[in-house]
Amino acid sequence: MSPGGAFRARKAPSEVPRVVVAAPSSNAGKTSVATGLVAALTARGLAVSPHKVGPDYIDPGYTGLAAGRPGRNLDPVLVGEERVVPLFLHGARDADVAVVEGVMGLFDGATRPGLEPGFASTAHVARLLRAPVVLVVDASAQAQSVAALVHGFATFDPTVRLGGVVLNRVGSDRHEEILRDALGGSGVPVLGAVRRLTELGTPSRHLGLVPAAERSAEALATVGRLGEVVAGAVDLDAVLRLARTAPVLDAVPWDPAAEVSRVESRPRIAVAGGAAFTFGYAENTELLEAAGAEVVTVDPLRDEALPEGTAGLVVGGGFPEVHAADLSANGTLRADIAALAAHGGPVAAECAGLLYLARSLDGVPMCGVLDTDAVMSDRLTLGYREAVALSDSVLAPAGTRVRGHEFHRTVATPAAGPAPAWRWPGGGPEGFVSGGVHASYLHLNWAGSPAIAERFVAACAATVREGARHAHR
Repeated sequence: MSPGGAFRARKAPSEVPRVVVAAPSSNAGKTSVATGLVAALTARGLAVSPHKVGPDYIDPGYTGLAAGRPGRNLDPVLVGEERVVPLFLHGARDADVAVVEGVMGLFDGATRPGLEPGFASTAHVARLLRAPVVLVVDASAQAQSVAALVHGFATFDPTVRLGGVVLNRVGSDRHEEILRDALGGSGVPVLGAVRRLTELGTPSRHLGLVPAAERSAEALATVGRLGEVVAGAVDLDAVLRLARTAPVLDAVPWDPAAEVSRVESRPRIAVAGGAAFTFGYAENTELLEAAGAEVVTVDPLRDEALPEGTAGLVVGGGFPEVHAADLSANGTLRADIAALAAHGGPVAAECAGLLYLARSLDGVPMCGVLDTDAVMSDRLTLGYREAVALSDSVLAPAGTRVRGHEFHRTVATPAAGPAPAWRWPGGGPEGFVSGGVHASYLHLNWAGSPAIAERFVAACAATVREGARHAHR
């Protein structure tokens, strides 16, 4: 029997063993430990379901690469508190165990007005999932004090169960001995101790880690090495035993087909991918497919034309500013996209998508669909937004309210067109609606507003029908 043999009998999603990987603060090593844990458990032959608390796209890229299945976000702000458990169960179908990477410090939540303290924190999601927490502690600059820190996190909120500690960045055998002795009476078991390994650091740039999709073979090697390190430093059997203590969840898995109505035709919708456009929620594509679309991928760095028969285009987030010259050099695809937009083809663009549709990005020509120019900025724009649609569009009627988030270091001038996309408190009109085009800096998880996918697919289907009518005249 394999080491994970006890888990091989498939469980219902509501029964899936699970742990939440948290930390006292950011930069403690959560992503490295969570990714290594997913990789190590996968190497044992287990089907691991990776998840991430919050809106971040980049970290799930690494855990998803380690698991061989999409890393999925769990964000009470973007999808609503009531959908977190159903979305988790949807993602954990056919999994032997789930690993949920936290965000920031364990109890750090969203700070938007109207939200209670700690809302959307790792602790909040752990409570919703009824999952034990593994605390990753950066022990590089402490000894006996680690016991006070762990005691505080274990007792601060009795509704959050701290099931174990992984000591990270441990300096030596003696340092590990001191830390373990200090925690001996804490009642919180030490599940592992990972040494300082600077060569495993994932490269960063202006918005955080470099996405796994951009690093290809290098990212695979890093993920594999993280799995080896965690397998050698962490008691995986103890982690699995802890995961098995999570009780059954009283909920049913989220089903995209139950969220949208299906169109009769099957419009082809291209979704931008490749190294320049790596940000996207898996649920968005699943909702498009559930609404009746055939979803295909287009890589603006490599493909010279939209896939034949494309009725609509979705261009999500990513780093076009890093690939601006190559994107600009692909003039045939840029012209194809401009033609699609000019003929009323539905186009939904978020953040990086807005930059790609602009006239220029840092002075380099882009698609020219939008009358705006974008440049890099020193200022980071980051945060949740409570937005209202200002114009009817292929995504939503005017007056629709959504929760999204911004995350960029670019500025578009002007920031909005004659028919703006959104407005939110503290901000002016933002984004562009023109014909079938909707472009904005706002990122949305469509699972929180599934009518967006239904409306977009219906618009694509209507475009196909209109084209067919013209062809028969």
